[in-house]
Amino acid sequence: MVHIEIADRLRETLTEADYTVDTVVERIGDEGQRALGRNSTIAADWALGRDMDPLATLIRLWLLQQPVSRPAAEQALPGLVDGLVAAGILTGDVRTVSAVVDVRPYAADDGTAGWVVSDLVNGLDAQPGPPRPDYVLGISPASTSLAQLTMRDPIASALDLGAGCGVQSLHLARHSRRVVATDLNPRANELAAWTFRLSGVAPEQRLGSLYEPVAGERFDLIVTNPPYVMSPPDGTRLVYREGSMEADGLVEAIVRGSVGHLNPGGSLQVLGNWAILEPERWTERLADWIPPGCDALVLERERLDPFEYIEIWLADAGLLGHPEHSGRYRAWLEYFDDLGITGVGMGWLLVHRSGSARPDIRIEQWPHAVEQTVGPAFAAHRAAIAYAGRTDAEVLATNWRLADDIVQETIGDPGAQDPRHIVLRSQRGFRRAVEVDTALGGVLGACDGDLPLGAIISAVAGLLEVDAERLVADLLPRIRQLLADGMLTR
Repeated sequence: MVHIEIADRLRETLTEADYTVDTVVERIGDEGQRALGRNSTIAADWALGRDMDPLATLIRLWLLQQPVSRPAAEQALPGLVDGLVAAGILTGDVRTVSAVVDVRPYAADDGTAGWVVSDLVNGLDAQPGPPRPDYVLGISPASTSLAQLTMRDPIASALDLGAGCGVQSLHLARHSRRVVATDLNPRANELAAWTFRLSGVAPEQRLGSLYEPVAGERFDLIVTNPPYVMSPPDGTRLVYREGSMEADGLVEAIVRGSVGHLNPGGSLQVLGNWAILEPERWTERLADWIPPGCDALVLERERLDPFEYIEIWLADAGLLGHPEHSGRYRAWLEYFDDLGITGVGMGWLLVHRSGSARPDIRIEQWPHAVEQTVGPAFAAHRAAIAYAGRTDAEVLATNWRLADDIVQETIGDPGAQDPRHIVLRSQRGFRRAVEVDTALGGVLGACDGDLPLGAIISAVAGLLEVDAERLVADLLPRIRQLLADGMLTR
C-alpha cells in the first residue's frame, strides 16, 4: 500500500511547486490543455519550450510522460526520487527518470482538489496497444459525468462502489462524514491509497466485488461508475471496464442489491449502460430491476447501435490497427446476436429508498441539454416526488407556485391572433417542458402561492364555463407530473 512518509513529502513538494490545475493550465496554455484531452502532448511541450524548472519537470514527467534527466528530477523532487522509485511511482537510473504511474492535479467546481494517481494514459501521442488487464483508469469523461450528477447534500455515510483511482471519494469526502471506497482490483486500491494520502482525505478502503466488502452495512448514498462494458466472455478483460456477468447483468445486480445497503431515505446513483433487447419494452425491463419500496429515475442519454458501441470500446482498448481488431469485432457481434441485443442505452440511474407503497418509477429517453452540474436536479426530483405523492385532497388544498425559472414559449403563424402552441419550459435542472392548453395554462398562470390549487381550478372552470369536478379530474394527473418535474413547487 501507500508509503505514508514518501506520500506526505511528495504532497508538500507538489504544493511548493504549485503543481495544480490552474497553474499547469497557465503554463501550458488552453491549447496545450485541450491537446492533452485529445491525447496529444505536442502543444503542451511546445508551450514549455526548453524550460526545466521544477514545475516544467513535473509536467513533463507526469502529464507528458517524458523521461527527464536525473538532475532535473532531483531538483523538482528533492530527496524523493529514490523513495518514489522504491514505491513504484517512478523508475530510472543514474541518467534519466520516468513515470511508472500518473500523478495528476485535480480540481472541480465544488471545491474538490488534490492529486489523482492512476496508470499512465494509454495511447498518448497515438501510441496504440492494449493496456494491462488490471489497468487503473484515471480521470475520464465518465468519472467527470458521475461527479457532476451526484447529489451533494450533507450526509453521514457514503459508498464509492468500484472506486478505481478514487476521484469520486474525493468529492464524497466533502459532504459525507464517513466514506467507504471499494474495488475488486488490488492495483486500483493501491493507487487510490496514494490519491487519498496526497489529497488529504481518509476513506475506508475495502477489497472485493460489488457489495461483498460492505456486507451488513448501509449508507445514505452509493455512487458508482461500474465496469459496465458488455463484451464477450472469452479473451482478455480489462477490470476497470468489464465485469464477468453476461450483458448488463452487473448493472442489474447493483440496482437490485442496492436496497439492502441503503438507509431509509438513502439513494443509489449509477452511470452505466443497459442492453436493448426489445426496443418497445426496454422501460419495462429496467423497471423490473428497481427494488420494492424504491422510487427511481432512469434517463437514457444516448443509444448506440451494436456497431457504434463495439467500435468505441475496441478503440478504448487500443486495438485500432491491431491484428486482433477484426476478429474481436466479429466475435463481439456474434455475442450480441446470440443474446438478442439490438442496441445499447447509456445514461443515468437514481434509485431512492423512499419506502413508498406506490413507488414513483420514471424511465425515459432524455438526450436533451441539461444544466451542469446536474446533481441538484436529481436532488430536487427526489424531493419533488414527495409532493407528487400526496393525496388528491392535499394537492388541491396546497398553495403551489410556478417555479421561478419557468419561461413561456409560443409557436404560431406570423400575424395570427392566437398561437397554435404554448409551451412552458424550465431553464434549470433537466430543463423539462410542457405544452399547455387553455385550462392548464390558466391554472398555472395563477399559481403564485396566494391561493390553493382547488380554488384556482374552480375559478378557471367558471371562466371557461365547464364543470369544476371534471376539470379537476382532467388536470390533476398533469399537475402531479408537473410537481414531479419540479415545475410546480411550494
